[in-house]
Amino acid sequence: MKKTTLILGLAALTSLGATSCQSFKDGEGGMQYKIVKEESKTKIKEGDFISLGAIITTENDSLLNSSYEMEQPFYLAAQKPMYKGDIFTALSMLGEGDSAVFKLNIDSMVAKSGQPKPPFKGKYIVHTFKINKVIPKGKLTDSLFNMEVEKYIAQDREKAKNSEAGKIENYIKKNNLDVQTTASGLKYKIEKEGQGAKPNVGDTVVVHYTGRFLGGKVFDTSVKEEAKKPGGTYNAMREPYDPIKIPIGVGAVVPGWDEGLALLPKGAKALLVLPSKLAYGEQGSMGIQPYTPLAFSVEIIDIVPQKAKPAPTAAVPPSAGQNKK
Repeated sequence: MKKTTLILGLAALTSLGATSCQSFKDGEGGMQYKIVKEESKTKIKEGDFISLGAIITTENDSLLNSSYEMEQPFYLAAQKPMYKGDIFTALSMLGEGDSAVFKLNIDSMVAKSGQPKPPFKGKYIVHTFKINKVIPKGKLTDSLFNMEVEKYIAQDREKAKNSEAGKIENYIKKNNLDVQTTASGLKYKIEKEGQGAKPNVGDTVVVHYTGRFLGGKVFDTSVKEEAKKPGGTYNAMREPYDPIKIPIGVGAVVPGWDEGLALLPKGAKALLVLPSKLAYGEQGSMGIQPYTPLAFSVEIIDIVPQKAKPAPTAAVPPSAGQNKK
């Protein structure tokens, strides 16, 4: 696991270090668990809304997923367990403010959920949870419950908006980046100089890329080796993993890409740090919350100039005789 992620997780799960000597207890379905901190007597029930911090690893501590690397909480609607010992069994043991570590049995998951066996060795997948907020469904009507959930998420988004600039500055400082900043707010670092001309509007850039949250979590990449790392984004349906082709300056990609790629000649490598206004903004995108700054590592493989449009054919005036009746 990355050290920064471990530090963030431990900070969020405050007393984990103090209770790490506790032994795990046996739970349902081959699950093992350790309650780290218990603040609430009211536990999560089916239908409740949950906001939580989570770190998910293999038994060997290889990181699979983390809300801290994504720098945003996970939102869930509590469901009836699919089988004894699944993730919702685990969550039903917790309430607001609680934290715990659960070892969920892989054989039970494969046998009872139909999911394929993970591509790593071990008996368990380890989930470390910190429950930030629970909104009980209880006897609330759907409309009132949804209003409460939307209000809470809106407050979370306002916090994200107000903290965005600080996150970017912390990222730059933590990684000791010497960046340049454009008038739009795009920050970039040239990691390898390219050669030749930079692309013009309408040219097509062939580019390899890896997109990360500022916490380090990869959310998308065209590089197969990166996608296949533990906790990566590999998807066999995407094969082959090739560089993508982007027409420059025509709005085919987020504004930060249009601007950043236009700064780079063929062969260049760079890190682009995009504030959310140059990425997915206040709406967000699939798996990316509103007001989320992003970092992209890009490599310009080729630049294909726009084909020149043929000059219009000049109109030929009719001969003097053609107009005569």
